[in-house]
Amino acid sequence: MINSSASSDDSGVAIAAASAGADVVRSLYGRRLTRIDKGAGDFATAADVEAEKAIVDVIRAARPDDAVVGEEGGQQGTADAARQWLVDPLCGTLNYAVGSMLVAVNVALRDGAAAVADPFSGEVFFTDGTSAWVRRDGVDEPLAPTSATSLVDVNLDPPFIGRPGFRAVDLLAHPAFVERFRPRVVSTTLALAWVAAGKRAAYVTDGGDLAGSVHFAAGIALCRAAGCVVTGIDGAPTGPAGRGLVVAADTETHGQLMSMIRG
Repeated sequence: MINSSASSDDSGVAIAAASAGADVVRSLYGRRLTRIDKGAGDFATAADVEAEKAIVDVIRAARPDDAVVGEEGGQQGTADAARQWLVDPLCGTLNYAVGSMLVAVNVALRDGAAAVADPFSGEVFFTDGTSAWVRRDGVDEPLAPTSATSLVDVNLDPPFIGRPGFRAVDLLAHPAFVERFRPRVVSTTLALAWVAAGKRAAYVTDGGDLAGSVHFAAGIALCRAAGCVVTGIDGAPTGPAGRGLVVAADTETHGQLMSMIRG
C-alpha cells in the first residue's frame, strides 16, 4: 500500500472530479428532489445536475482546454478537441430517488485515466490507464479481480437491443448459470468497479457500443487496467460496432458466460 497525495496528473483530476460529484450526491441524499423528465421513464434529479456541475468545475480548473460530455449537460467545449472527458454524475438515479445508496459517480478521460466514486462507502476506484487502485481513507490499494464470490451482476434495464439473440433473463434461467453463479442486480455501473475489486465475478449487459458511453467508460477503463476480461456479448472487442458488455474477473469465468450466451 502507498500513502495518497494530491496529484496534478489525469488520474488525480479524475479522482478529484469524481470525489466532488460524490460529495454533492451524498449531501443531497434523502431530500425531496424535483424530477426532471427525460422521457421513456427516465429522469434526472437536482442531485444529478448539481453533481455534474461540481465535476465539470474541477475538470475546467485543471484542464481548461479539454472538452467534456456530460450525461445532463451534453457536449461542452469543441467536439473535435484532442481530449474529451465523459461524465456520468449519478449512475443509479432511480435507486437514489427511492432511498437506495447503490449509485456511482463516473468520470473518464477518453482512452485515458478514469475514476468511479461510491458516495456512501467513501471508496474511489481509479486508473491511470495502466494500473487500477481503490482509495480508502487516503490510502491506495491495487485492485485484484477474482471470481471467488461467484456473484454475477446482470443489467436488466431496457432497451433490450440484443433480442432475440440475447436476453439477460434467458441467461439467468440457463441451467449452467444456476449451477455455477448467483445473480445480482444493483442497477448501477458501480457493479463494474466491483468486478475490478473482486466483489463480483462478472458483469453482463445488453446494449450497443458502450465503450464511449458516459455510463460505462470509467468502469470499462478500470476493469481493463485491473486485468479483467472485457468484451461485447458476442465475444468481440468493444468499440464502435460493439454489442453490450461481458466483463469477467478471469478468462475461465468469461468463457463460461460466453458459452451460455452463445448457447
